[in-house]
Amino acid sequence: MNRIDLFKRDLEAKKAVKIIAGIDNFNKESVKNVAVAAEMGGASAIDICYDEEIISMVKGMTSIPVFVSSIVPEELANAVKLGADAIEVGNFDALYKKGQRFGAEKVLEIVNETLRLLDGEKTFICVTIPGHINVSEQISLAMKLEELNIDLIQTEGAATVSPTGAGARGLLQTAEVSISNTIELVRNTSIPVMTASGITTTTIPMVFAAGASAAGVGSCVNKLNSPIAMVAVVKSLVESVSNRTNKEIVNA
Repeated sequence: MNRIDLFKRDLEAKKAVKIIAGIDNFNKESVKNVAVAAEMGGASAIDICYDEEIISMVKGMTSIPVFVSSIVPEELANAVKLGADAIEVGNFDALYKKGQRFGAEKVLEIVNETLRLLDGEKTFICVTIPGHINVSEQISLAMKLEELNIDLIQTEGAATVSPTGAGARGLLQTAEVSISNTIELVRNTSIPVMTASGITTTTIPMVFAAGASAAGVGSCVNKLNSPIAMVAVVKSLVESVSNRTNKEIVNA
């Protein structure tokens, strides 16, 4: 069984957890710490930026599937040649902070050009659905991606939210849009959905309750300063999902 098959297994079981180092995180030490935490914490995959040295480093130090995220088709296609187990158009949240915006047409443009460059080479592809476009546009985009045989779509929404509450309330507000987008996409498409953007140990159970097959978790891990704390958070995320699936099996 190769690496991406391990992720597909968790995806099918609706318990996949992908840890996101950051599309704009080119700090090797930071990415290394996130990768170690993802591996030791039992995550299903690690998501990193496009950088040849970082891809080589992470592939060499982990056994879990490696996603490479970018918005540049040439980088995505080359990432496959460099050994990426999966490629992802996204994650956009970090780019929104720099003033960039992505509509449905732009996302499709990136996807189609990436597929052209891959020239039929089979690889696992995930595409982020922009959380700031309206739900009908998100559904329409998801359907078009399904026609293109894209393997997985990822929701987002944290960038559209300004939490007014503190503690758990603030965490719920941050994750609310991405989770609600998940519900709509799961209802209207058959392509597997990964919920990301503002997901934490508090909100990850809601991700799977909403019908997602996977959760993408970034800032609650990659913003930590302690490698030990990173491992602890990843373990907590994975255990939370495992406990849910175990209860479902017992109650079946």
